[in-house]
Amino acid sequence: MSIIIFLAILFILVLVHEFGHFIVAKRAGIRVDEFAFGFPPRLFSIKKGETTYSFNALPIGGYVKIYGENPDDVTHDRKRSFTAQSRLTQARVIVAGVVFNILLAWLLISSTLMIGIPASSDPEAGYVVQNARLMVIEVQKGKPADLAHLVPGDYITQVSDESVVLPITAPEDLSGFIGTREGKPVTVTYEHRGEQKSVVINPVSGIVEDRAAIGIAMDMVGTYRLPPHKALYEGVKKTYEYTQMTAVGILGFIRDAVVGSADFTQVTGPVGIVRAVDDAAGVGFTNILLFTALISINLAVINILPFPALDGGRLLFIIIEAVIRRQIPVKVANGLNIVGFALLMLMMVAVTWHDIVKLS
Repeated sequence: MSIIIFLAILFILVLVHEFGHFIVAKRAGIRVDEFAFGFPPRLFSIKKGETTYSFNALPIGGYVKIYGENPDDVTHDRKRSFTAQSRLTQARVIVAGVVFNILLAWLLISSTLMIGIPASSDPEAGYVVQNARLMVIEVQKGKPADLAHLVPGDYITQVSDESVVLPITAPEDLSGFIGTREGKPVTVTYEHRGEQKSVVINPVSGIVEDRAAIGIAMDMVGTYRLPPHKALYEGVKKTYEYTQMTAVGILGFIRDAVVGSADFTQVTGPVGIVRAVDDAAGVGFTNILLFTALISINLAVINILPFPALDGGRLLFIIIEAVIRRQIPVKVANGLNIVGFALLMLMMVAVTWHDIVKLS
């Protein structure tokens, strides 16, 4: 199921990105030959006006073919080709995909705030939540809770042993009960994705100081909800904050990579994202929306980097052409894009391999 959700997220994000290029090119009067849903082989297509709308078999995004992106392909109708437009118009078309990914993130974040998103009930957070319950936030690998298959997003409702049954209303209830029962089996009742379950766990020492524990981090989590007008405004603020943090993180990683000190364990590829989707789904639907928003922001920030084969690389070429007042030779531009694409694919393979190793 997580793979299906991941593919759906990828499809939406890439489609929105490509739609940005498509609609801005159309409005600028540039000829758009094809807008494709998914990747070939083609299932069927519909031609409306000058544009063919293709529906393909691989639902992992889409693409748009703008006439004249490659100057060598321009044989007629030159005035409506991409290369015949002003540098400003070309730049608008190129950055449109990034802008649409940011807009999508804003809409998704705002939607989660309208629907209601899980949030800590900590008074220091500065907002009020409803219906707070004790949620598992993190599970330490190899510890009793992990061996009992508790996962982040589970809500603990009750703990008991042979003589005591204790409803859980605060983290202190659980830690106090477990802390005095080292090596003694306790029954933990919890809610996993809406289903009530119970499991027997033996608390152990050595996880935290001076008491027994089962190896979880927990917090009282409730629902934080805003009216539409406030959600849209707060969505702008959160989108800006997340975009800024993402840009700082990615640029910092690139800087560290250049000097040879980058921590590649912090980079996640498709396999790792599928696992993250599963974790988000365990917390709730709004977390999937928020997760999609964050991925959309990451896609936007990465795409605007001035690297060949990315939108930022194409934008850099346009800026250089505007400065030198002539077009970069097609062979040079295509060669740099091929090299850039190859490097990106190599990095993707390396990250995916690292993700697989982490699963073992």
